[in-house]
Amino acid sequence: MHSVNHALALRIAELLKEKNMSRYRLAMNSGVTHSTLKNIMHETVNDNLLSTTILIAGGFDMSVSEFLDSPLFAEENLSI
Repeated sequence: MHSVNHALALRIAELLKEKNMSRYRLAMNSGVTHSTLKNIMHETVNDNLLSTTILIAGGFDMSVSEFLDSPLFAEENLSI
């Protein structure tokens, strides 16, 4: 089990690798600052806003539903 914050960081890392994209490019595409992405990836943010997740999904040219469609976000895999 992992936290929602950890799942979010893992999903971003997974998609960055899959799409051969840098964090900088994701920041530019999404409108989320590079420092915010860095904080998410290093899990120094306690609560990530849904609006930030929506922007990140858009940065990957995905809907938020597509972004969250991962076993990482299955309830049985999260400690909430």
